[in-house]
Amino acid sequence: MSMSRARVARRIAAAAAYGGGGIGLLGGAAVGLLLTEVRLAKRVVGGANDAPPCADGRYGASFVHRLHQPPLRLGFLGDSTAAGQGVHRPRQTPGALLATGLAAVAERPVTLRNVAVPGAQSDDLERQTTRLLADPGPAPDVCVIMIGANDVTHRMPPARSVRLLSETVRRLREAGCEVVVGTCPDLGTIEPVYQPLRWVARRLSRQLAAAQTIGVVEQGGRTVSLGDLLGPEFAANPRELFGPDNYHPSAEGYATAAMAVLPTLCAALGLWPAEEEHPDEARREGILPVARAAAQAAAEGGTEVTGARGRWALLKHRKRRRLPSDAEAAARTGAG
Repeated sequence: MSMSRARVARRIAAAAAYGGGGIGLLGGAAVGLLLTEVRLAKRVVGGANDAPPCADGRYGASFVHRLHQPPLRLGFLGDSTAAGQGVHRPRQTPGALLATGLAAVAERPVTLRNVAVPGAQSDDLERQTTRLLADPGPAPDVCVIMIGANDVTHRMPPARSVRLLSETVRRLREAGCEVVVGTCPDLGTIEPVYQPLRWVARRLSRQLAAAQTIGVVEQGGRTVSLGDLLGPEFAANPRELFGPDNYHPSAEGYATAAMAVLPTLCAALGLWPAEEEHPDEARREGILPVARAAAQAAAEGGTEVTGARGRWALLKHRKRRRLPSDAEAAARTGAG
């Protein structure tokens, strides 16, 4: 299965690189059935209409005395998951969780700027990037992007989706930012979605996630797969990890995702011990062709892929880091 997914991902990424519109993964009858099921699922799922809380500001107030070092700058781009839709307190959003965790590891303040927009597809990333880079002062030290779910549900051709994301990563890297992408989540985990949509949604989600990984790594970014990470845990604890709309993550769901992304965020900034940057065979890590690494990562959530050399990539299963407690998270200055 992973070899087949690797081939499809490579084809999508190649089409993206050469400007192709997309690769048809489903027949016309299947697409019609999928759209019917999507409409039915949306009636059940509904949606959170509340705007996500604004969490922009400075985190790590206890490290302010270290201001001989400027605060680290963390940028956030993407869709409703990146924006934190479904929770009501700024500190529960993934941006705030990661800013607080990064401040604790780096022992210096972190300034968060989140330009993610609920409902965004990959074609909104160019606008978000322009807005982020237009802010006064230097560009962010590192940017996190979470995107892809709306591309699947709105039938954006996967090659176009990957091309738009790759262009964003390249632009951010040229501006001096490290980039970490949380790839397309597994839409087959949404509780009110029934078969055959569940199977189709899972297949399309994973294929896009693998293709995103290839595109991101080739532009010098890192990826963390969110799909299967949330899959088993969401399936086992849907009432805990989904929010009230049964679609967006709850505070616990966002914390689960943030715990997986934080080690990669720290590694991108050189905050991880050097010895941990080598593959550990005991943890099923290794250097693989990028398409194989991408396919394996799409099948196992929390897996990091970063470029190694040429068309090879390092696949890592980093240990998840404990996130700071609510009390620690509240110890910040300037956040909304």
